[in-house]
Amino acid sequence: MRFRFGAESDLTAPSEDRLTVGDPRVVDFLAALARRLLAPAVARRFPELGSLGYFLRPAELTRAVAAMRRTDALVFPRGNVFHLPPANVDTIFVYSWALSALAGNHNVVRISSRSAGAAEAILEALNAVDGDPVIGRTQRMVTYGYDDAVTAALSRWCDLRVIWGGDAAVDTIRRHPLRPSARDLTFPDRTSWAVLSVPGWRAADPAARRAAVTGFANDAYWFDQAACSSPRTVFLVGDGDPAQVRAEFLELLLDAVGRRGWTVDAAMAVEKRVNAYGLAATGAATELDLSDNRVTAVTLAGAERAPRRWIGAGAFPFARVDSLSDLVPAMNRQDQTVSHFGFTPAELHAFAAELGGRGVDRIVPFGSALTFGAVWDGHHLPSEFTRLTVVQP
Repeated sequence: MRFRFGAESDLTAPSEDRLTVGDPRVVDFLAALARRLLAPAVARRFPELGSLGYFLRPAELTRAVAAMRRTDALVFPRGNVFHLPPANVDTIFVYSWALSALAGNHNVVRISSRSAGAAEAILEALNAVDGDPVIGRTQRMVTYGYDDAVTAALSRWCDLRVIWGGDAAVDTIRRHPLRPSARDLTFPDRTSWAVLSVPGWRAADPAARRAAVTGFANDAYWFDQAACSSPRTVFLVGDGDPAQVRAEFLELLLDAVGRRGWTVDAAMAVEKRVNAYGLAATGAATELDLSDNRVTAVTLAGAERAPRRWIGAGAFPFARVDSLSDLVPAMNRQDQTVSHFGFTPAELHAFAAELGGRGVDRIVPFGSALTFGAVWDGHHLPSEFTRLTVVQP
């Protein structure tokens, strides 16, 4: 079975091509895709595909379908779904598309012409899977340039339009109207943070600290720190000596980056240096450590000066606060993920309760920031991709 690239075909499937929620033909296809992505040769080249393959395992698919059916109403596909994923995160289009296909929808996914690396490996795996022909007739991966006519036509076709990639992308795509019964599911600009408990770090053994920093490195470096859930600023929280904890953390981080062979190219280094100097010029930063291009540490004047915009791969502003409560006034709806180490469950739950939904959608351990879930940006995706029919006898 081959995925066809292009929007030239009739996108309205005949009745025999209608899919159902949890359609076995889709489940089989996604499970076969998972096996290809989890193959050692693929996983070694692109470690992030291991997480994707795990997400598509039969057990995970079964859980996702169960979540879609967890209601007394009848559950049906939403219909036609048009996905516009970002170019800077190679794997996100598969998560979005797979859940929608699992819900029985007919999908068109626009793949950026700038996609490479892991995205190309995914497309090769998709094309290599020998699935039921219905998959090829109802699921399309397309590539086209900035063509308003094509985007407008697909927008009129769809029942749900899924827009990733930031505020500008959302605003641009929304210029194309939807049919009255359709709607948008948007994933605009987001910022994510890391919180490190000073007493929790001191209480952890060396192995736990090393494992935590390795997880943090994966969160930050897999997508050049540009993923919406990658940590931007590290907040050192609580009593103790934050300078010593920071020094130990950075030493372990540099070691983790070295062991993985990650580097920061010259263009990124210039970008990072310019942005770091900009923070210093505005008074947001009081100290810069540019001694190693792979890890750049920035000392902030205060937690409220934490930058929300991306400033470059391997750039980590640091700020100290007395407690997680001190971060609550600075959080807003743009904030997505807080990754953590050294806190008790009670502390984390109290933090979430104090936020009260006004900001931060995910609070996860170091190493889990990039792990995609059925709930993303505060949306329960299994519900977003389905429709409900209520029958009252």
